[in-house]
Amino acid sequence: MSTLDPQSSSSQSHGADLLIPFLTVLFDAIAIESSFFISYWIRFQSTTFESFGFVRGDAPPLSGYMEGSIFVVVVWLLLFNARKMYRTRRSVNLSDEAVAIVKVVSLGMLIVMSAAFFYREFSYSRVVFGFLWIFSILFLMTGRGIVQWIERRLYRKGKHLKRAVIIGSAEKTSTNVFQKLHHHRSFGFQILGHFADHPLTANPVQSEFRCLGSLEESPEYIKNKKVETVFIAVAETEHHRLFEIIGECEGINVEFLMVPDMLELLTNQVRVEELEGIPFLKLKSIPLTLWGRVTKRTFDIFIAAASLLLLSPLWISLMALIKLTSRGPVIFKQKRIGLDEREFTMYKFRSMRLGSEQFDDRAGLGISKDPRRTFLGSILRKTSLDELPQLFNVLRGDMSLVGPRPERTRYVEEFRTKVPKYLDRHRMKTGVTGWAQVNGLRGDTSLDERIKYDLYYIENWSLAFDIKILLRTIRASFATKGVD
Repeated sequence: MSTLDPQSSSSQSHGADLLIPFLTVLFDAIAIESSFFISYWIRFQSTTFESFGFVRGDAPPLSGYMEGSIFVVVVWLLLFNARKMYRTRRSVNLSDEAVAIVKVVSLGMLIVMSAAFFYREFSYSRVVFGFLWIFSILFLMTGRGIVQWIERRLYRKGKHLKRAVIIGSAEKTSTNVFQKLHHHRSFGFQILGHFADHPLTANPVQSEFRCLGSLEESPEYIKNKKVETVFIAVAETEHHRLFEIIGECEGINVEFLMVPDMLELLTNQVRVEELEGIPFLKLKSIPLTLWGRVTKRTFDIFIAAASLLLLSPLWISLMALIKLTSRGPVIFKQKRIGLDEREFTMYKFRSMRLGSEQFDDRAGLGISKDPRRTFLGSILRKTSLDELPQLFNVLRGDMSLVGPRPERTRYVEEFRTKVPKYLDRHRMKTGVTGWAQVNGLRGDTSLDERIKYDLYYIENWSLAFDIKILLRTIRASFATKGVD
């Protein structure tokens, strides 16, 4: 593990905290100005609209639009800042920001169009505003992609890393945080080690993940070594120690991030509701209101139908390849359990040899490198293309685009008595993809962890959340990582 001087490391880290937000603001401003210019050019300088009867000679001066763009830039940058999108650290995926960018640009367009309506000294084209909305989203996403590439390249080179430690004796959680953050420097952290009253048992990363002392020694180390971030991974029996540690770090510029270790903490949103002056804690709520169900179903139908139409050439090609390369039907059908524990028939492109399902007990649940798969089937599973027929399940109403993945009947019967909260997954329609799958929990991964993510999705559902998961699913598919 490399060692850095605490003072120089701290100054480097603060340098990134200034550089990244500055670059983000700069690229956003350039994106908005560029959107204005190209929208104006398409409407008034290109020949695109001549066939519709528009006359280019009537074009207003470009200077009027450029002067108006200054107002737009200021307003939109303030909107982005209000949404906390100029963070000191932008270690977020573009898919996480895509929905927020669309929302801010749409709100910004409403403000711009309202201002243009009351500003009578210059007439702005509604066509230009339409193009401005489209190009602003595209250019803003491109600019933020460039900034993210610059930021992560700096981190991979070991520059501007935040010095961090992990505190707590929750071994599994501590090791998981270390492996994901220290071994992937693109997130911008250098994990110096961990504090725990009991040393970790032998594990593959123990030689790198050095113990820095007991919990009591952590505040002094944090102060002397200029630690900037502390990840809390305490066991349930150590929660009382956490408040002592934070109290002893008063006056020190350090942020504390706690990794939840309890199922209830991760999945449930406790809310306060008042009935006739009596406060109640709502520990569990209905995941979807009537309007939520209508919104989600409308979104599912629109996206599924559009996908089936746009991907029809791919469909035909895959069906032909499956038929030519192995015996058996093109579509594989299997009984699964969905909403309210109702059974339905789920469709997939066949990825295994004919008759392989009779060896399910011997093979196990969702194993990787299953020898029963055909060569083409392995490719289909890696890219998740075998899941495409489930779009028909979505249109039929058996499934949603996003939700907990459906399980076979016999596994549901087995898990319902063994796994806490397992049946809560069936409070919402099962999905083609899900929050657990885009976080790497697929196949033969931990069932308990998958349930945590599924329940978190159910308790925190929103249409924006669905869009975010779909975008991350597309990215994972291109990275040849399936979702099941």
